[in-house]
Amino acid sequence: MFPLAVSRCAPCGCGGTIPFVTREPLVLDGGVGEGGGQILRTAVALSAALGTPVTVRPIRPRRSPPGLRAQHLAAVRAAAAVCDAECAGAEIGSPEITFRPRSPRSGRYEFDVGTAGSTTLVCQTVLPALMLTEGDSTVTVTGGTHNPLAPCFEYLRDVFALPASAANLQAYFAMDRAGFYPAGGGEMSMQVRGVESVENLAPLRLASPGTLRYVEGLSAASAELPRHVVERQLAQALGRLAKEGLRASIEEASWETRSPGTVVFLRAVFTQSVGGAFALGERGKPAERVADKAADALLAFLRSGAALDAHAADQLLTLAALCPHESQFTAQRVTSHLETNAEVVRRMTGRAVRIEGAPGKPARVTVEGL
Repeated sequence: MFPLAVSRCAPCGCGGTIPFVTREPLVLDGGVGEGGGQILRTAVALSAALGTPVTVRPIRPRRSPPGLRAQHLAAVRAAAAVCDAECAGAEIGSPEITFRPRSPRSGRYEFDVGTAGSTTLVCQTVLPALMLTEGDSTVTVTGGTHNPLAPCFEYLRDVFALPASAANLQAYFAMDRAGFYPAGGGEMSMQVRGVESVENLAPLRLASPGTLRYVEGLSAASAELPRHVVERQLAQALGRLAKEGLRASIEEASWETRSPGTVVFLRAVFTQSVGGAFALGERGKPAERVADKAADALLAFLRSGAALDAHAADQLLTLAALCPHESQFTAQRVTSHLETNAEVVRRMTGRAVRIEGAPGKPARVTVEGL
């Protein structure tokens, strides 16, 4: 029994038993690239989708403390649930895990990641497997919807999901409650329409973003905080964008949350793509600085001329790796997460992934076809 709360109903309707994959697992070095939890999440996501058993070791060797942490364990256990995987080493502090998947099954899943562990990372981990099923799935996750070490809910819904739809991936996101660090308590859901086979996926081909259509965003805070916090964030973000000749429409929101928090989310919508940025408030950080951080990140993306922002590039690479046809896109800059994901994709799929660009600079990313 997993301590992660899992509830599933009517996964496939067949009532049959799917045997475990018996071949030897592919061994991945968990210290490659940035050497953090990203390697583990990407490896498990691809393992569940492809049916390839994988061992990751050592886990987070350069982190303190090393080994599996709660936020990574939640994603691993969620992936195991959607494909009935046999998972050895799935415990806090473990230096390695071995993940042996069965075929993924559509259905209804509920996961509680605990406190403010990222709900969005759990969704992104199970998404590749669920999209390759024959049916539709609904995933509900409780935890942190706005976590400083993960994409916020608005980024997932309003940035990540749009270029993903160009690959024929239909995923829809909704938030019932916001959850900030440390108490969390937020809740979001993801609906996924299965495409049945990788042959039904379309390649990502995003050479340029196209023409800028509009800029919009959100300034939000917990209801227990003074109203002027939201207003100051909004005014600062609008002012920063206006100095660059950009008019923006930014909504305000006040949320009932277990822990106080704030967020500024911005996105630029183009004719061919979309990019976004966000920043979270912290105790002692002025509202204006929160807005500045989000605005700086969005403006850096706009100046790059790339189709995808730095975060979307590494996140969408995992999905592009499942399509048998060549994908190619431009990324705002080469990050350690992008390079790490590329290496995991190479090892897990046997496909060539080229990153044409220097670290920290804009790049063209190509996933060669089969």
